Amino acid sequence: MLPPFIKLIFAEFYDYCSSLDEAEETFPFDKNTLVFKKKNKIFALANTFDFEFINLKCDPIETLELREKYHGIRPGYHMNKKHWNSVYVNQDVPDALIYKLIQKSYGLV
Repeated sequence: MLPPFIKLIFAEFYDYCSSLDEAEETFPFDKNTLVFKKKNKIFALANTFDFEFINLKCDPIETLELREKYHGIRPGYHMNKKHWNSVYVNQDVPDALIYKLIQKSYGLV
């Protein structure tokens, strides 16, 4: 079971992604991995069971810059490391930046 603060963070992530135009949610991989798509292209995914990080699509040059600047931004777990980052929600990445990265990921698809 998730601690209350993690549930709140997940709810905010879910609400934000759901509010984006043409965003659709799916569970194509398993019952715990929530995937948000736009026009059938993935822009965000996260584990609903433990919600440690969000995988987000990113510009290849920016992926490297973000990884150097933030400990909580790492190569995308189970994703193409050139185009995806895993953004850890309970580390040094500010919430405002997380929302900006979700928006950028959404814009790339």
